[in-house]
Amino acid sequence: MTCANARRIVNISWNFRQEPYYNYLALLDACTESKSLSIGKSIHQHILKHNHCNDNNSNILDKLTRFYISCSRIDLARHMFDEIPNPDRNNKTILWNQMIRAYAWNGPFEKAIDLYYEMVESGVRPTNYTYPFVVKACSAMLDVENGVKIHEEVKKHGLDGDVYICTALVDFYAKCGLLVEARQVFDGMWQRDIVAWNAMISGCSVNGLYLEMMGLVFEMQENGLTPNSSTIVAILPATAEANKLREGKAVHGYSMRRGFVKDVVVDTGILDVYAKCGLLNYAQRIFRVMSFKNEITWSAMIGAYITCDSTQEGLELFEHMRVEDTGSPSPVMLAAVIRACAKLNDLRRGRKMHGYTVKSGSNLDLMVSNTLLSMYAKCGRIDDALTFFEEMCLKDSVSFSAIIAGCVQNGHAEEALQIFQMMQSSGVQPESATVMGILPACSHLAALQLGVCTHGYSIVRGFTEDVSICNALIDMYSKCGKVNIARIIFDKMNKRDVVSWNAMIAGYGVHGHGKEAISLFYDMQTVAQMPDEITFIGLLFACSHSGFVAEGKYWFFSMCQEFKISPRMDHYLCMVDLLGRAGLLDEAYGFIQNMPFKPDVRIWSALLAACRIHKHIVLAEEVSNKIQYLGPESPGNFVLLSNLYTTAGRWDDAAHIRIKQKDSGFKKSPGCSWIEINGVVHAFAGGDQSHPQSAKINEKLKELSTEMKKLGYSAESSFVYQDVEEEEKEQILLYHSEKLAVAFALLNLDPTKSILVTKNLRVCVDCHSTLKYITLITKREITVRDASRFHHFRDGICSCGDFW
Repeated sequence: MTCANARRIVNISWNFRQEPYYNYLALLDACTESKSLSIGKSIHQHILKHNHCNDNNSNILDKLTRFYISCSRIDLARHMFDEIPNPDRNNKTILWNQMIRAYAWNGPFEKAIDLYYEMVESGVRPTNYTYPFVVKACSAMLDVENGVKIHEEVKKHGLDGDVYICTALVDFYAKCGLLVEARQVFDGMWQRDIVAWNAMISGCSVNGLYLEMMGLVFEMQENGLTPNSSTIVAILPATAEANKLREGKAVHGYSMRRGFVKDVVVDTGILDVYAKCGLLNYAQRIFRVMSFKNEITWSAMIGAYITCDSTQEGLELFEHMRVEDTGSPSPVMLAAVIRACAKLNDLRRGRKMHGYTVKSGSNLDLMVSNTLLSMYAKCGRIDDALTFFEEMCLKDSVSFSAIIAGCVQNGHAEEALQIFQMMQSSGVQPESATVMGILPACSHLAALQLGVCTHGYSIVRGFTEDVSICNALIDMYSKCGKVNIARIIFDKMNKRDVVSWNAMIAGYGVHGHGKEAISLFYDMQTVAQMPDEITFIGLLFACSHSGFVAEGKYWFFSMCQEFKISPRMDHYLCMVDLLGRAGLLDEAYGFIQNMPFKPDVRIWSALLAACRIHKHIVLAEEVSNKIQYLGPESPGNFVLLSNLYTTAGRWDDAAHIRIKQKDSGFKKSPGCSWIEINGVVHAFAGGDQSHPQSAKINEKLKELSTEMKKLGYSAESSFVYQDVEEEEKEQILLYHSEKLAVAFALLNLDPTKSILVTKNLRVCVDCHSTLKYITLITKREITVRDASRFHHFRDGICSCGDFW
């Protein structure tokens, strides 16, 4: 019966009450076959109007259910299905299967699983046709719990040898990342068709197991099966991710010989392989010759431009796509374009894309929202990122990880810790990316307790198998004053990259452990790990802060001659700092003059700092003029010269420099110190009286001052740069930020614990001297991390040897 017969019922006036019941069944069959929704609905209306559902109810409802399934109106189909009375419905196993299949293919997927359980509870026994559909629904939802239960039912009913069920189970386990279980099912199949092989191959591919995937492809061919287009589509993603260009070209050639290259999915996969392997021109050729391009193809080509550092061209292609009116961009494409804006630091276009996503409603997609969040952070607009984060209706671990990383990258470590605490309280589980964001925040704030907790969490979750996580832990412990623990982590790493060695060498350097840094560098050569330019920055820094002038010179020239690494500005900076700290100011000046490129402000600032330490006013004035000519980058250079004049008693010159600083728009950064007590970070500014315990802190400092004077302490008043009386200078020195932090720690920290204070500026000579005396009085170990290095105070001695 054709669709014309169905139209007859609405085009011809007749007495529907007299229309035979079986004609309705035939007409509904015709509408089902032709998927004629409007005509089928008209027939349904006539059936309801003339009350034909009362007689032979089950068969008509059955036909209506099948009709609505064929027209993809699963909601109406379910309504008809539920109207079928029992026990008739329980005898319609095929209809149950069709309903489950409809949900499994079109969603909502959870309804396929619910209907399966309803089927079982109704006493209807699932068949070998039921299980592939419900397992497919579990795959779509990555529902491991229900998938495993259904697998047990399959075994219980003796259907675990069915090729279709087993293929669905292989696909389910593979998509859920359970490759061992997938392989067990696959190996247990006594018969495997091409679909089963493709499911297993695809599982290895999506999980990044390239070698295992190719092994299956070869094994499949040995079993007499030839790869089809679906096999090629499964192979290509892993080939692209593994950057296997030669193999990718071989697959491309095979696809051309077999005639697969006219398939848009195959062509898009080949395009992606060439893009990921850096052959943008090959990807462009594939794109140009494609007669049909779907949205995924456009996304792949835009992604190719971005991957191959032709980001601007990628954005232009996106605009061209919109002009061609190829339809609304998918969330995946929008996320790629927003990432491109972030990569170019193009805030204007990023905002434009944000507006477009709002208009199209795509901003409600979590992936798009997370990418927008990251874009604002990478463009330095952390306030906008925070505002957008607060407005997000839905947040996942990626959202929290992005905003935490953004805060840290933009110098807002405290906000990062607060958001991390919010994440924990909201029940969102931190992932490895979150840990990679929070550890640098702990490093910056010297938040050791939180860092230790994060380390423990990483061990439990298995994150410490990741080299990057271990590298971040080495950096965190080093910057929190626990370089010995950093070394333990380093020694226990199963695999190390150059970043691991660099982090450990830098950790020794910032603690002034020059011998250990050099020894580790020799170990690095022993295991044939090639150093890079960052390695030598850490090594030269360690030599500088340990007073190893000869060793520093040796490694600088070895870097050029033996390791063939051309020195960068940072290497010259380390050398100037090394010579300047050692008092070799003329040699440092000559070294700068012989640089192969023009020294920047940082180089001259390092020499100016050395002039300040060694009180070389004449050279300091010359260096200051050079800095003024280049343009100072910070108030630090004004402060150094002003302080130098003040130390020499040249108050008018000091005042002139400070006026010049003010006119240039620079403000001196106030001294600030912070300390972590019981997981809470407390901050102090010099002379600050705002802390709730200020009265107790002041009393403690006065008590310590009295005890120190008994031991011979005398305030270094030359480090007070105001023209005031000696007594007032002593009071100013007493309330420097690091002293406030130490006094607070003595009042609140367990006496058995050492004290760790972090300061944003270099510790002054008076504070350095004071902290030595405090360790004698209190018998406590005190560690201060200033802007230059770590100072470990114990029994009246500092680890820096008074060289900083």
